[in-house]
Amino acid sequence: MSLQITSFQHQSLRTRVICKPDAVLDLPEELRKLQASRPMLLCSARMAQTPLFAKVQSLLQTLHLTTVADIPAHSGVATIERMVALAKAQRTDSFVCLGGGSVSDSAKATALVLAEGGPLARHASHFTPPATVHTPDFIHEKLPILSVPMTASGAEVTPSAGIRTAHGTKLLFWDAALASRVILIDAQANLQMPASVMLSTAMNGLAHCIEGLYSRHRSPMTDAMAVEGLGRFDTAMRAVAQQPQDLVARAELLIAAHLSGMVLASARSCLHHALCHVLGATFGIGHGQANSVILPHALRFNASAVPQAMQCMAQALGLESEPNRCTDAVLNWLIELQAATGVPTRLRDLAVDRERLRGVAEHVLHERGLAYNPRSVTSAQEAQEILNAAW
Repeated sequence: MSLQITSFQHQSLRTRVICKPDAVLDLPEELRKLQASRPMLLCSARMAQTPLFAKVQSLLQTLHLTTVADIPAHSGVATIERMVALAKAQRTDSFVCLGGGSVSDSAKATALVLAEGGPLARHASHFTPPATVHTPDFIHEKLPILSVPMTASGAEVTPSAGIRTAHGTKLLFWDAALASRVILIDAQANLQMPASVMLSTAMNGLAHCIEGLYSRHRSPMTDAMAVEGLGRFDTAMRAVAQQPQDLVARAELLIAAHLSGMVLASARSCLHHALCHVLGATFGIGHGQANSVILPHALRFNASAVPQAMQCMAQALGLESEPNRCTDAVLNWLIELQAATGVPTRLRDLAVDRERLRGVAEHVLHERGLAYNPRSVTSAQEAQEILNAAW
């Protein structure tokens, strides 16, 4: 693909990745290297019932450990306020995240408030149509986050976070210091996560790569990672669907997810994620599920504006590379991948009320992802047409 870029910005991260079976066993040593002895362990209520959670607790038993084992989907402002108070009371000096995006985002938001003060909402990014994003300048060092990713969202890699409000909206944050300092990619541990969750959240990671290839904020570096990520997702998702307990397949999917997080960390996200953020905040559906349904429809909306990106995707996937046929080839591939992996394909199957989609579309117009989208979104009607097609 001809980049045709004369200038760009690229955000590099300071994350160290350890990828091997039983990498979770390295947690005590990694905390020691960070001179951290008072960690806060975070996970969802479901994860707290697994042998992996008990194993991590045992590994950290000699430290002054604080545990929050009830992080809800999309987290919440009240959850962050509770965690900030607990972290202050326990003199927490680090976070250990066992889970996916909601757990990672909770650690990031808590670290942000501890360093920059409260309330949380005053640190949120704001979008002014048509293409201006205001992100506060943060100057204080954040407590280190160590992550054991249990989904394929790549959230642990990124400096961004999304937290649901009591009003059903989502606050979005961005601070380069919030990316995990250490990420332990452990396929053995990941076997305790259902393959269905890994596959739906992989659609989120896949969307990072696809949007990264046409984001207004892309760079040569993100292009290269996105192309590599596309091929890896295609292979790994099919392998996990066919052999859910295969260690190699799980590891490959986690590596693809990591690449996608690196793409998002610099290229940012576009219309697709804007739609998914509002759907999740409004209806409480899983972010991976929303991604699974919305991705083909958002891609179809943008395709005519990004013919070079569509050709790049087709080539990366070994599909039809004739310029005028690439869009159909990529969309057909994506729909076939949905079928092969059994991920959700319709909003109606996620108990989304069609009558409320107009409100979702109107909220999307205030999402920062529109600033990076290659095709301008000028009306709620455009967003609603995508949502109606997905319903």
